[in-house]
Amino acid sequence: MTNPRDALTIARTSDGRLVRRPLSPHLQAYKPQITSVLSIMNRMTGIALSVGTLLLVWWFVAAASSDSAYAGVSGFMRSPLGLLFLFGWIASLWYHFCNGIRHLAWDAGMGFELPTVYATGWAVVGATGVLTVVTMIAVVMAL
Repeated sequence: MTNPRDALTIARTSDGRLVRRPLSPHLQAYKPQITSVLSIMNRMTGIALSVGTLLLVWWFVAAASSDSAYAGVSGFMRSPLGLLFLFGWIASLWYHFCNGIRHLAWDAGMGFELPTVYATGWAVVGATGVLTVVTMIAVVMAL
């Protein structure tokens, strides 16, 4: 065997025959479903929230430093790129919040039936969209 991964795919059945077993399922083996996409999105939005929080800290530090530092950060946040970052952070915040409520219901033992899982998944997506748009309208009006 030239590939070390080949050793992981060879096994013996209970009667001693050699068989090639598949590796663990991965993204290339399955068609994406709403449950897997929402799970991946939950992880991605968690990372986006961490990065966005660094921008929030930058804003706080600039506000505490000087008027010119605050004006620089404020100018960046009002730029198209800054508004795009803000939109992504707000969308991540609302998605993570809504999906967190869904997970709290799961922790309480509710919502495990497949139709309910799909319905709550789409509800998370819809609520995220509505809350993000409402928040961005409020942000743009405040500018």
